[in-house]
Amino acid sequence: MKHRRVRYRAPLGAAMVLVMTGLATQATGQAVGVSTELLRSAPSGEWLTTGRDQAETRFSPLDQVNLETIDRLGLGWSWVIPKAGARLEATPVISDGVMYATGPKSYVFALDARTGELRWQWDPGVPDESEGGPSVCCGDVNRGVALFEDKVYVGLLDGRLVALERETGLVAWAVQTTPPGDYSITGAPRIVKGNVVIGNGGAEYGVRGYVTAYNAETGEEVWRSYTVPGNPADGFENEAMRAAAETWTGEWWVVGGGGTVWDGMAWDPQADLLYIGTGNGAPWNRDHRSPGGGDNLYLSSILALNPDTGEPVWHYQTTPGDDWDYTATQPMMLLDLTIAGQERKVIIQAPKNGFFYVVDRLTGDLISASAFGDDVTWAVGVDVDTGRPIETPEARYGRTGVGVFLSPGPGGAHNWPPMSWNPGTGLVYLPAQNSTSYYQMTDDFDYQPGRWNTGLARTRRAERPERPELTGPRTMLVAVEPVTNTEAWRVETSGAHGGTMSTAGNLVFHGSGERLVAYNAETGDEVWAATVGAGTATPVTYELDGMQYVTIAAGRRTPRVYTFVLDGVPVR
Repeated sequence: MKHRRVRYRAPLGAAMVLVMTGLATQATGQAVGVSTELLRSAPSGEWLTTGRDQAETRFSPLDQVNLETIDRLGLGWSWVIPKAGARLEATPVISDGVMYATGPKSYVFALDARTGELRWQWDPGVPDESEGGPSVCCGDVNRGVALFEDKVYVGLLDGRLVALERETGLVAWAVQTTPPGDYSITGAPRIVKGNVVIGNGGAEYGVRGYVTAYNAETGEEVWRSYTVPGNPADGFENEAMRAAAETWTGEWWVVGGGGTVWDGMAWDPQADLLYIGTGNGAPWNRDHRSPGGGDNLYLSSILALNPDTGEPVWHYQTTPGDDWDYTATQPMMLLDLTIAGQERKVIIQAPKNGFFYVVDRLTGDLISASAFGDDVTWAVGVDVDTGRPIETPEARYGRTGVGVFLSPGPGGAHNWPPMSWNPGTGLVYLPAQNSTSYYQMTDDFDYQPGRWNTGLARTRRAERPERPELTGPRTMLVAVEPVTNTEAWRVETSGAHGGTMSTAGNLVFHGSGERLVAYNAETGDEVWAATVGAGTATPVTYELDGMQYVTIAAGRRTPRVYTFVLDGVPVR
């Protein structure tokens, strides 16, 4: 297959659209409501949820763009996002010919999916941290919106959940989901049984994690489910929190405990279970957070919740007593697989800690776990019988009193970039990375509101041992066969990456470095690429009027939405 590299440069004098709060340009015509039934059926030509379907597979059955036609893929249109300064992490959603997406600082916009013409835009006007805005761990990013009926839902950096009228972008309702302090929202909402479910972030600043469901029509709170226990003197919200408290010691609630739900979720309508991933502890170091040790439930865990009440049904903790910021909030997906001759309903996740997990999604029992990174030095494996990691002697740096380099570092072997599935190849396409970081516990810990509270010492490089060399590439795309939990192929990638999307055209698309790249989904051979600018988000595909489109947002200084079609402009 011939490889063609496409380079795009913005034309000189390209118009920038002015940002306005509220309505800018009204859409014409009446959009079709996105019903519960439509969300469940996942129409092939649309991309209605952040994961395309509620199993979060990010697989499209479209095949007009395939190995035989990929050389004809060219630019159809692009649109400048009039907000810059942060990474682009949003997955656009497409319904009834309109694309809805977010940019930096929770900016929301709707475009004509055929032409890129602006329908409307909404800027919530969230101030920077220096201007009194929220404290944010890792950038003023936003991972997208949710659609339901006649509204678009978005979580804002300042902790608000907002419903916008789908036709106009006007605010229908808004609710403050977080108390005053250092909470923030960067993740996309999910729609579950007529409710909007949203989590939050902020564990580094000392908060208590939770997830909340709101009535999609009115914005009224339906339930709230905490992920770590609060002060026992105040009583426990449910038996799950009472049981969790037995795995903590000291006065963990003073610094909140952590466990924020800032990204991955999935819903199984048949099992009627909502799955969420939880984050790291506050502070990171367990010896300060929970001086007597313990697993510190439900940090760094996959939790299955009753979607009607938020009550936990089961949990699987990927990193018990997390000491390393190995969150389990990374994207997850639901698959039905035949494993050892038995039909299994599974949930899979590749969290920060470097292991790829296949878990029974009805019971929470571990089926398999294998390292997907080259540099995983905190544990040598996972015991399938107990479900617990087999930690290396140096992993618990607090016990030794000396610092140590461990892999992966806090950025993880996999972070926010979504993985995707292809039922034709039986492979999961995982954007992975190798990293190492120096961990050393502080001699004492003094909680400082509004500042990072990790419990780690700040040591000069000259005071550290020599940093070990990585044994693998810094970034890579790994194809994992989840039935056997083995690597099928990998390719080294060209820098900081975004997510992946797979199609029935036997292709996997990946935002990597400055490029949108298409690979042969079976072999990993690169078959096409387009330069779109540093800071790629996650690609999607959709079909209108018999034509398949491929879209990605990219660029830091001049962020854009790029949409490609067959026989588009072969720009350079």
